[in-house]
Amino acid sequence: MSHKRIPKRKAAIAAGSVVALGAAAILLPNANASQDGSSTDAAPKTLKATDASDLAAQLQDLLGQAFAGSYYDSGTQQLVVNVISGDNNVVVQAKKAGAKVREVKNSLATLQAGAKTLAADATIPGTAWALDPKTNKIQVTADSTVTGAKWDRLTSTVESLGSDVAAVKKSSGTFKTLVSGGDAIFAQAEGGTVRCSLGFNVTASDGSPAFLTAGHCGVAAKEWSDSETGAPIATVDQATFPGDGDFSLVKYDDPATQAPSEVNVGGGQTVQITGAADATVGEQVFRMGSTTGLHDGTVTGLDATVNFQSETDPNGVDTVTGLIQTDVCAEAGDSGGSLFTQDGSAVGMTSGGSGDCTNGGETFFQPVTTALTATGATLGDGAAGAGAGDEGAGAADPSASATDGAGDVGAGGDAVGGDESAGAVDPSATAGDQSGEGVGDQSGADDQSGADDGSSLTSTR
Repeated sequence: MSHKRIPKRKAAIAAGSVVALGAAAILLPNANASQDGSSTDAAPKTLKATDASDLAAQLQDLLGQAFAGSYYDSGTQQLVVNVISGDNNVVVQAKKAGAKVREVKNSLATLQAGAKTLAADATIPGTAWALDPKTNKIQVTADSTVTGAKWDRLTSTVESLGSDVAAVKKSSGTFKTLVSGGDAIFAQAEGGTVRCSLGFNVTASDGSPAFLTAGHCGVAAKEWSDSETGAPIATVDQATFPGDGDFSLVKYDDPATQAPSEVNVGGGQTVQITGAADATVGEQVFRMGSTTGLHDGTVTGLDATVNFQSETDPNGVDTVTGLIQTDVCAEAGDSGGSLFTQDGSAVGMTSGGSGDCTNGGETFFQPVTTALTATGATLGDGAAGAGAGDEGAGAADPSASATDGAGDVGAGGDAVGGDESAGAVDPSATAGDQSGEGVGDQSGADDQSGADDGSSLTSTR
């Protein structure tokens, strides 16, 4: 079976090299940045994003209620920590730890209380909100379906929080889960074929090989195959959607299945996944999905709440909490695909969003760390959190054209044959006409071409 034929070629990222992975996606050289060597304790340290995330977690514990969020400044490679004004000792502690300190007005408690008010008064299909430490506000987004009385209700709720606490913007697309449209993993459901993307190979708590993907994929179908007409090779063990996350643990039926901890980025190249990491606002991330291949972008918000239109109740809403918000593009079929960093840290799995890879948009991701904790799984062979060793972060050959499409299920985010690109793609080469219509949930579509005309098809769930 193809999931056992995982290409083992890997290219280490050479120091100082620039690796091209598509029109918009570039994996930078491994930024294992050393400390800046400054003689003063107050000088901010130079950090890679994963180390900045670790430092942020430590400072949140250290500073307590004075900690008001943090983000990564990719330009200076420094962690910026928000602290509540008025406590100079807190500022000194944060600076000594190596962070750049910014005094702000809103505490985390204030922002979290505002998010609860939004959940109580403005849970409207097509809306989302996330905490944005860069602006020290709750950033609220409404898609194109939020109009009339719904828009009035949303904006009045935001206004009640105060302009210095929350802000709202419109998105031209439609918030939907990104099932179907790709050639990665397949399942048969009532009404047609469901298609999603494999996220990360893991080891289940009982030691069996498995993989993580989106929860809305796992609730759509129980058995999954590596080809649209092939026999099932894996069975859903756990699935969460909607509610506190969007993740599934799917166990391979053959206990001898090889499930390497890597992501196929096209052209026969892979990125070694060495552990899981929490996302940090401002860090660069890469998304691999079976429809659109490899794209990069930036984390823009954390602890995001997304209110998808219910696929079973025309008047209902599927609310998912605890997601990562980004400006990375995605399209139908990318659901469940891998979100990772250039140094090989697994960050998330694609949940849903609006827009496409021609016009851009917002995409939300399920944090990998939360999914691992909930399912009891560990990355790959159990080496979650292990160092990169000599592999570093795998990279694509700069001269390689990532349009091969001949990947194998078993590598995270891989594509399986066909004419879909398994690697970097030109953002203008989308899977069908998505022009501003958002990404449709095509879980019931029986068109196996992988093309999406941008229309919203009825889910079979």
